Amino acid sequence: MFESLSNLIHPRHMPTWEIDLVVVSRIGLILVGGWLISTLLRRVIRLTIASLEANTECAEDRRRIQTLGRVFRYIASVMLSVVVAMLVLGELGVSIAPLLATAGVAGVAVGFGAQSLVKDYFTGFVMLIENQIRQGDLVEVGGKSGVVEEVTLRYVRLRDLEGAVHFVPNGAISTVSNRSRQFAYAVVDVPVAFDNDLDQTFAILRQAGQGLRNDPEWSERIIGDLELLGVDHLTEGSVVIRARIRAQALEYAAVRRALLKVMVEGLHQAGTRLPDGNTAGRPV
Repeated sequence: MFESLSNLIHPRHMPTWEIDLVVVSRIGLILVGGWLISTLLRRVIRLTIASLEANTECAEDRRRIQTLGRVFRYIASVMLSVVVAMLVLGELGVSIAPLLATAGVAGVAVGFGAQSLVKDYFTGFVMLIENQIRQGDLVEVGGKSGVVEEVTLRYVRLRDLEGAVHFVPNGAISTVSNRSRQFAYAVVDVPVAFDNDLDQTFAILRQAGQGLRNDPEWSERIIGDLELLGVDHLTEGSVVIRARIRAQALEYAAVRRALLKVMVEGLHQAGTRLPDGNTAGRPV
């Protein structure tokens, strides 16, 4: 398309000012054509993403479609910008072949200093292709944890619980811990004093977990019964009981807090003794 636009006018045997006008006109046509193609590409990608999302019921697949859509827009924009820049340089009389040769030599030299940048892009591409991370996921990468706000070929942008934004270069990511796949376990440790009846304490905790699962407010977020794992370890003056319950992937933190609340209330009502020697409620 750009070649056909450039061949509309052939400045031969013209005065200098007319040649300059022709060059400016060609450059203008190239820029306008580039803008039109860019607009068309963005619209096509946007409509394609909307169509794929409309035909996808899985929320995880929709998030992946959105993530890949942004990456494709970025790649298309970069490639189109390079093509437009080369055509404009050609109209200005700059020979592209020597420029490419020079860029190749310079690229080798710069490559030694840009290895980390290349690693960022390569790692980002692999993560996206393998569907390791998507927008909206709750992850831990590069020693930082939070909700993924943006995934690019260069970095991952996270927002943590306190609202801080972390930009993690993809090259610094060696392990991705994703808490947004199908389900997660809300794990709680409950310390009680040594002199409590453990069987009775287990029964109280099971009842609390079952009550939470039967609660209409939480029933859709919880997808399994409470698993009482038993005594996990001992500390000075206490027995630590560990339990877990399966929850929807992004709901596990809220479920964990709710589970702790109902367990504390159950222990309080039963008067279970705490590690400090006091009771959780009325005296036994």
